[in-house]
Amino acid sequence: MSTTVETARSSVIVAIDGPSGTGKSSTSKAVAAKLGLSYLDTGAQYRAITWWMLNNGIDVGDPAEIATAAAKPVIVSGTDPAAPTITVDGEDASGPIRTQEVTSNVSAVSAVPEVRTLITELQRSIAAAATGGIVVEGRDIGTTVLPDADLKIFLTASPEARAARRSGEVKGSDLTATREALIKRDAADSGRKTSPLAKADDAVEVDTTELTLQQVIECVVTLVEGKRVAA
Repeated sequence: MSTTVETARSSVIVAIDGPSGTGKSSTSKAVAAKLGLSYLDTGAQYRAITWWMLNNGIDVGDPAEIATAAAKPVIVSGTDPAAPTITVDGEDASGPIRTQEVTSNVSAVSAVPEVRTLITELQRSIAAAATGGIVVEGRDIGTTVLPDADLKIFLTASPEARAARRSGEVKGSDLTATREALIKRDAADSGRKTSPLAKADDAVEVDTTELTLQQVIECVVTLVEGKRVAA
């Protein structure tokens, strides 16, 4: 087999979408690592800009103020699946962006069209630079960011399963409150006018409710390898 063909097969672009708690991040990182692909957590970028807004006194309840400030922070995402990084204006933001304050405000900030336009352009540039292929996870990757991705996967799971997983990640969290928060986030993400959370028409849906993480990873790896062979 020629090197050119091998490169073409390996440089697959995979879009993985779905709501919170379906296993997107864990699955995407593991699949990218196993197949030697780059990895991008787009949700972290929206969290990063939200964190910057909160830290810089921007009224996150005012879409016009958010829009005006959107281009100010410099967000840089590392794409190594074994150690993904994210910095804002040169500062490591990987920890701060996971706070409850950021989680509570990220949907509102993400819904502002100017924010989505800027972050989408950033995501496309990162995917284009990943000459060896990349797994990009988010909520609008297959529909808006990378509509021509080689493979689109939409992960789903019951609200109960998602809440249980998310509660397991956060010590002392209340299962019922977590479930309600997830449903509220779903409604906000699916109902926004700009790039809502949605399954692409040509996406493969994988229900992770009854699957272990390892089973989900194996399923996605099989789908990616199948796409490589078909290339």
